[in-house]
Amino acid sequence: MGTSLLVVNAGSSSLKFSIFAAADAPNPVLLFNGQIERIGTQPRLLVRDASGTEVANRSYATKDVSGHDGAIRAVAAWLGTTGESGQLFAAGHRVVHGGPELTTPVLIDDAVMARLERLVPLMPLHQPANLAAIRALRKHLPKLPQVACFDTSFHRAHSAVVDRFALPDAYYQEGVRRYGFHGLSYEFINSRLPEVAPEIARGRVIIAHLGSGASMCALRNGCSVDSTMTFSALDGLPMNTRSGALDPAVIIYLIRHKGMSVEAVEDLLYRNSGLHGVSGISGDIRDLLASGEPSAKLALDYFVFHVCRHVGALVAVLGGLDGIVFTAGIGENSPDIRERICCELGWLGLVIDRDANRKGHPRITASGSRVAAWVIPTNEELVIAAQTLVLVRRIA
Repeated sequence: MGTSLLVVNAGSSSLKFSIFAAADAPNPVLLFNGQIERIGTQPRLLVRDASGTEVANRSYATKDVSGHDGAIRAVAAWLGTTGESGQLFAAGHRVVHGGPELTTPVLIDDAVMARLERLVPLMPLHQPANLAAIRALRKHLPKLPQVACFDTSFHRAHSAVVDRFALPDAYYQEGVRRYGFHGLSYEFINSRLPEVAPEIARGRVIIAHLGSGASMCALRNGCSVDSTMTFSALDGLPMNTRSGALDPAVIIYLIRHKGMSVEAVEDLLYRNSGLHGVSGISGDIRDLLASGEPSAKLALDYFVFHVCRHVGALVAVLGGLDGIVFTAGIGENSPDIRERICCELGWLGLVIDRDANRKGHPRITASGSRVAAWVIPTNEELVIAAQTLVLVRRIA
């Protein structure tokens, strides 16, 4: 068996990857982080080692990296220059949707691929990219064991009341249900709580995964009991370009009275709504905070309002709240948004420590705050690496 593990997180126009050493340690140890961005337009490979030092920065002709096949080929070629390609013993993939049946990491074969392909209609923005990377890696390294790790797995113990929509049972049996996503991120944060914030680790906790995709998860005793994302990655909070929760009658109106096709509605809700749609400027929180335009302020107010609104709903599900954890791009890096949210949640007895928040301390609430607020960086890649390592060693 080799000594290195590849982790792949494929998006529609980018491919993130990490290399972990796993020969003698019980846990994977990061060696490299990298990504190929702008696949099909202006492809560029950027790789850093575990210390953050840049070790590769290369651009490619569009024809050479026009899709995920070319991206995987470029990654494999770079790995060859490091000597790591010959040391790979497995690859782990982030796969957004596992459906109602695939609830734990699974070794990928033709039958698993067929099951994952059937889930594409449930997650049209993410699942095709995940599967394209798997297919490309199977083509270029056909003997390398590959493992699928699912964003939906963490939420699959939800009660029937949480799991269902108020639709006829036949739809539920077909898979129309509340899945929840960002589970790999939530699993990592949950694993860190006993060490970072032991006083809330087994209590009632809300994790706010706030990034370009955003959701929140309610934990009780370390288990997911509810999530703001449900059937798809469109639901719940407003996001960078995604709408968040929407009255379904709006979709009926757009199709019936505005003459929009299903494809046009899908494009609107996934790519032209959210903070970008509200502001008309950008979906990036940093751009909105830097703008003096009234529409940018409206988008920020909208985001904070809906985060706090959903916190209220999750607190009701939990029957109270002991702590809230901010993570992901916005949650980890925007003290302004964290402060605004925490101030709006003062009714819970949450008292922010503004100095700690600005300095990026892990705990950002005052000592007398009844609810503790924390900032914990997420690491989905480490979860994928650990899950892959456990499965491959078990079957070796």
